[in-house]
Amino acid sequence: MEVATKKTKQLVPELRFKEFDEMWNSQLLGNIVSKVGSGSTPSGGVQVYQKEGVPFIRSQNVTGNELVLDETHISESINRKMKGSIVKAHDILLNITGGSIGRSCVVPSNFVIGNVNQHVCIIRLKSGYTPRFLQPFLASHKGQKLLYQGMTGSGREGINFQSIRLFKLTIPSLPEQQKIASFLSAVDEKIQQLTKKAALLEQYKKGVMQQLFSGKLRFKDENGKDYPEWEEKRLGDVATFLKGKGISKADLSDEGVLECIRYGELYTVYGETIVEVASRTNVPKKELVLSEIDDVIIPASGETQIDIATASCVRKSNVALGGDLNIIRSSNDGVFLAYYLNNALKLDIARLSQGISVVHLYSSQLKSLKIDIPSIDE
Repeated sequence: MEVATKKTKQLVPELRFKEFDEMWNSQLLGNIVSKVGSGSTPSGGVQVYQKEGVPFIRSQNVTGNELVLDETHISESINRKMKGSIVKAHDILLNITGGSIGRSCVVPSNFVIGNVNQHVCIIRLKSGYTPRFLQPFLASHKGQKLLYQGMTGSGREGINFQSIRLFKLTIPSLPEQQKIASFLSAVDEKIQQLTKKAALLEQYKKGVMQQLFSGKLRFKDENGKDYPEWEEKRLGDVATFLKGKGISKADLSDEGVLECIRYGELYTVYGETIVEVASRTNVPKKELVLSEIDDVIIPASGETQIDIATASCVRKSNVALGGDLNIIRSSNDGVFLAYYLNNALKLDIARLSQGISVVHLYSSQLKSLKIDIPSIDE
């Protein structure tokens, strides 16, 4: 790839494959499509759905730039009655209503036949245009901006067909479209492979952790001998507890001198055992509680019992810890302790929390937790 010169920046991308130098053409989407339209819910609604037959595609099936089918099908006779919304291979599907508005995908080349409801729009391109070039554009920031601008209604809850046809695009020659599409498809394939691998590793890790924290799987020391038996103790006997100090949203600043962690981030943003820092504040140090390496933090309030029962380890010192955080400070390895609490005692911690609309968790409750502690080496 190479960078284009500034004089052609309007109709030539800044980054392109070096074998292409033609100008891109400005087009309305309506001029390059043979179909823009959606379907409807069959008469009888869910009562006519069946497990086999013609796949019936709804907005929930268009996700992550992929078509993910489920067991929802319609009969051949209903499909014939809805012939105007039959889906074919290489169609672009675009969600045009609801919370998933703007999600899109390309129907795979091995797809035989299907149909859609009124929430999914079929965009079928004329020859000379490749859907695997256009769909990534629709999913891009610029494409999503176009979709938002085309929304209608007081709540901007839908996109109509006329708005879609009026989308203004800049499009290269078919060979360049295909080159870009091939490149992006290769990236997508690699992402899918890595995603599957990550899911398998995560599944393996969960299985191993269950065995480790139940004592069924034990390591040996450097001489091949067993480590000492784990000791049962109360968390309050091996740790001290602190409470964070309030840091409001108004106290945050991109140029803040202190890194900080606010309680909401633990279960709405992170949810990870080793917590990273994302915020900064200019609140004076003397008014704050600062972390030490290996501090374990658990929210003191939250929306659900499971959300609140999330332990995270802070691997940095001098990070300001916000209000509504239970801070557990001990001589034990913080990463081990956080993993242990999240895997061996998560439900026990959840049961300790109190409240209905907002649940609370107090250090006095956490101190009573019984934990099994291995030697520091193990």
